[in-house]
Amino acid sequence: MLTQENPRLTNGLAKLAEIDGEGGQKVIDALQDIAPDFGRLLVEFAFGDIYSRPGLDLRSREIAVVAALTALGNAGPQLRVHLQGALNVGVTREEIVETIMMMAVYAGFPAALNGLFAAREVFAAQAA
Repeated sequence: MLTQENPRLTNGLAKLAEIDGEGGQKVIDALQDIAPDFGRLLVEFAFGDIYSRPGLDLRSREIAVVAALTALGNAGPQLRVHLQGALNVGVTREEIVETIMMMAVYAGFPAALNGLFAAREVFAAQAA
């Protein structure tokens, strides 16, 4: 289990919980038996340093992450976590779909299709 030994970690854990709730913690927990230091680094850097910066609100950050992960085309599990995170911080389903559709222009139709299918899964799970 991660310990709250430094401000970056403390801030990162709080930001992770704010965005992803249980989903983010499950990712960190899944790393404990293989690479606990990687989980700590992820929390400290991504959430403690980057997500905690001023300049963009969490909605904007999650829209950017959904776009980036969709464009990558090979990050389905991470995309699903961040789709849920986007919903958690107030991004609407329509905004998510439009963001993913934009990626067809820059990343291609296969990447956008994969993103839309991931969104459909997350939306259905949320409705259940």
